[in-house]
Amino acid sequence: MRNYLVFLILFILASCSEMDEKRTFNSVKIETIYTDSLSFRAIEIMDGGNMAFAANKGAFGLVDLRTNKVRVNTQKYDSILPEFRAVAQNSTDFFMLSIANPALLYKTGDKGNMELVYKEEDEKVFYDAMTFWNDQEGIAVGDSMDGCLSIIITRDGGNTWNKLPCSSLPKSEAGEGAFAASNTNIKVLDNMAWIATTHGNVYYTGDKGFTWEVVKTPIISEETTQGIFSIDFYDENLGVVFGGDYTDPAINKGNKAITTDGGKTWKLIANGKLPNFRSCVQFVPNSMGKSLIAIGFEGIAYSHDTGENWKQLSDESFYTLRFMNDTTAYAAGKGRIAKLIFH
Repeated sequence: MRNYLVFLILFILASCSEMDEKRTFNSVKIETIYTDSLSFRAIEIMDGGNMAFAANKGAFGLVDLRTNKVRVNTQKYDSILPEFRAVAQNSTDFFMLSIANPALLYKTGDKGNMELVYKEEDEKVFYDAMTFWNDQEGIAVGDSMDGCLSIIITRDGGNTWNKLPCSSLPKSEAGEGAFAASNTNIKVLDNMAWIATTHGNVYYTGDKGFTWEVVKTPIISEETTQGIFSIDFYDENLGVVFGGDYTDPAINKGNKAITTDGGKTWKLIANGKLPNFRSCVQFVPNSMGKSLIAIGFEGIAYSHDTGENWKQLSDESFYTLRFMNDTTAYAAGKGRIAKLIFH
């Protein structure tokens, strides 16, 4: 009897694994849950069944994912309505970061108001993406200034942020930065972080930002409108980058690549094939690294074989995407936030 039970458990586990690996999507159902005149490029699924967002015109808010009820507020700085394109969270706070001068980083305060925890004023300042390793340590990246990328890090739960000196970073290429398109320029796992740039480079740290190295990918970056727009990793080895040229979105060569060695080397995938320009790519959870969704204003594309082949599931336009589980995601774009259910 004991041997039979062991066999049965192993069979069930193997069957579940096989089902996950063989699961494929044929369609996506799109349910719009909020519309506005805003441009949504940063969303974050929070603990407790909520999703936070931040947008242009100083707007930020919360979506109750159980009821789809939306609460929106506005954050002003003097007479400025900041444009927020990066959000993040730890277990206690929500953070949002604006682009351009002045760069403004806010966290939820103890008195019910957003609290300004970092400000940077410079003609060249432009921040693009932000995330957290854990409750204490977080990172944000911006365009290069004085010869290196702008990288700020917190190690006290987001209360204070410090900019890394260029002496501790690789020298950037002229005009190198990141695209503030979907808040997916940074991916963190354990102590690691990968940052994707406009010049087709991936910056890597294995010790939470104390040391860095940079690798050139084959993603096209000859023009200022080209480069890597999004990066994701399924585990410490398997990663993908996506991009192209947002002014010539028909280009489908040199716009997507994959790594199987943690970002040391990259090779192009589906080169010259669908999909063309996309601003956000995400691995589907629990897919063994096989399934990917790439979205942008050219629609929603899906791969079931780690990026070798793709099919277009929808032509509807979005900028950014976050999965809640392995069949449900939330997407945001120009004027709306939507729930995506994959079948």
